[in-house]
Amino acid sequence: MSSQDTPEEKLPAVQETEHGAVGVADEKHPFADPGLPPHEHRVQDIDEEAAKRSERAVALLFTLSMVATVAFIVSYVAIPADKSIYVFPIGHLSALNFALGLSLGLALFLIGAGAVHWARTLMSDEELVDERHAISAPPEVKSKVLADFKQGAKESAIGRRKLVRNTMFGALALFPLSGVMLLRDLGPLPGTKLRHTMWSKGKQLVNMNTNEPLRPSDIAVGSLTFAKPEGLEEHDEDFQTQIAKAALMIVRIQPDNIKDKRELDWSYQGIVAYSKICTHVGCPISLYEQQTHHVLCPCHQSTFDLSDGARVIFGPAGHALPQLRIGVNDEGYLEALGDFSEPVGPAFWERG
Repeated sequence: MSSQDTPEEKLPAVQETEHGAVGVADEKHPFADPGLPPHEHRVQDIDEEAAKRSERAVALLFTLSMVATVAFIVSYVAIPADKSIYVFPIGHLSALNFALGLSLGLALFLIGAGAVHWARTLMSDEELVDERHAISAPPEVKSKVLADFKQGAKESAIGRRKLVRNTMFGALALFPLSGVMLLRDLGPLPGTKLRHTMWSKGKQLVNMNTNEPLRPSDIAVGSLTFAKPEGLEEHDEDFQTQIAKAALMIVRIQPDNIKDKRELDWSYQGIVAYSKICTHVGCPISLYEQQTHHVLCPCHQSTFDLSDGARVIFGPAGHALPQLRIGVNDEGYLEALGDFSEPVGPAFWERG
């Protein structure tokens, strides 16, 4: 239904104003004012039943948003964190994350859709013209505002009532902490688990490729071997978490070529074991140059000298790679004699 189909007596009265009137170009104003196009009335402006239908549609959208919000809360409480579902064509997803994302997205979308439908069908849509004016207020307005502010401050006695003022500031300062405390529910605090790995005294070094314990004879001079702790299997639920801290690289160097005394003491017949995790941002190190005994991180080119305590000789890494003290058990297999001497990975954790 358009305004052309509606009798003139049902159309809203239009007030005549000078705004939008077509101007004529002259020497002072070379461009004519084109004016505003004729206002087209919406069906809701001239039909109360149509306006009621739009009102009910907006209310329905807002109500559905409330339902979606309740669904978000119920999902957060009721769905286990480890439950997964299959969603075509994406695949397997966390049921909790899927429900939270879907419900929260719908709640926000429906609020926006309701607001847009409200504005487009029920709020006034008449075009208004407002002439430009200076942004700054006149001096007399500025003076009045300043005077009113001073008068209000005087009447509030905020300068004289120090107890009220200080407690108010304290309340305003502490109130945001309520929101900060909600962040505690994002997950358990890490505690000191980032400082420790699965390595401990007596843990055998297991070859990452063959999944077999390593003997000294398995490590050739100039070779690079990757190892993991005994008992850590790829099908374990926390495998990725543990290997991200315990990944080990093993290199055999002629003992005479080892420059660092502690490195030599912590090695076995020239076999040294260092963390594979770069101390810059935690990338896995995998490039080894046997002539110089240098290892290179492929992410940002941090370079470490494995013959000199794995110290940093190039790149953005903050400190040397942590070394694992190793020995040989009664069966002739390489084993750890403890955990790493310091936290592995980025230097941030040393300061934590």
